[in-house]
Amino acid sequence: MPSSVESPRRAGAAGPVRVPWIAMYHSVGDRSDDPYRITVTPDRLERQLRWLRGRGLRGVSVRELLAARARGEGHGLVGLTFDDGYADFLTGAAEVLARWECTATLFALPGRLGGDNAWDPLGPRKPLLTADGIRQAARSGVEIGSHGLTHVDLTGADDLTLKAETVESRALLEALTGAPVTGFCYPYGAVDARAAGAVRDAGYDYGCAIDPGALTGPYALPRVYVGQHDTGVRLLLKYRLHRLRRRPVEEPR
Repeated sequence: MPSSVESPRRAGAAGPVRVPWIAMYHSVGDRSDDPYRITVTPDRLERQLRWLRGRGLRGVSVRELLAARARGEGHGLVGLTFDDGYADFLTGAAEVLARWECTATLFALPGRLGGDNAWDPLGPRKPLLTADGIRQAARSGVEIGSHGLTHVDLTGADDLTLKAETVESRALLEALTGAPVTGFCYPYGAVDARAAGAVRDAGYDYGCAIDPGALTGPYALPRVYVGQHDTGVRLLLKYRLHRLRRRPVEEPR
């Protein structure tokens, strides 16, 4: 495994470190109708986690990953994230994660609990977790983060919407779970300096994007898309590409 992917800052060391490797998932279930390629089957997820574990790696939540790296103990850890809070996380992903002793971060939309992915015009409609489902995921050890309130592109949001999507979503999820919510994920992966600043000002410790370019840092962490066709060979290539493309940044504090 390329050492740069998992090279945390040494205890007491200063300066930038390599960007952590964070995988991005969405739905885990039936993918017979999947125009946006957001779904992997439970069997494919199983194979991907088996591949990670077979190489001495373990998938963890972003919060756990960043905390371990800050202590100089992040070797062998990769981040696993699941966007949107689909109901099939509990039926398709949770058991597989537990079987391979992995945890994850679930980015939920408290303004759409029990609803569906209405923001995807092509469908299919996929149910989202209810409040009870979010609590169940949290009780299992999954980190609950915010994906905004209603899945709005923050780069085009007015000030009132931007505040609601960051501040209000966090407050609602904390009230729901009874635990701090420290992570944010930008809908559509879209981030600019204004959105990243709003996430920081709302009290989050980190923000996840997709490919934030020059904004890469604690409030715009890049992630790697993982889909149904990602076999072990493809995952290895994505690791290596990550090493080549991602410049060192300062760790979240």
